[in-house]
Amino acid sequence: MEEYIATFFFHFGAMAFKKKCDKEGYPAVIMPVPRNLSSSCGTCVKFTGMAETAENWHSDELEQLAKILGNGRFQVIWHS
Repeated sequence: MEEYIATFFFHFGAMAFKKKCDKEGYPAVIMPVPRNLSSSCGTCVKFTGMAETAENWHSDELEQLAKILGNGRFQVIWHS
């Protein structure tokens, strides 16, 4: 399993996604968006799982999905 960061347009979207991850058994934490990524609300969810977890989450609040590569590097997989 890989680590990802999902960013959102609104804080509520991050809270709802964290709740979904918890329900589906994916370890997740709400945190500030890393400096290397931009976000409209400044809040993101870091989670361990599969990219499909976020990509299949049908919400207009998901801004982008990035895979954590390490050393402060990210690979943006999906962007709205």
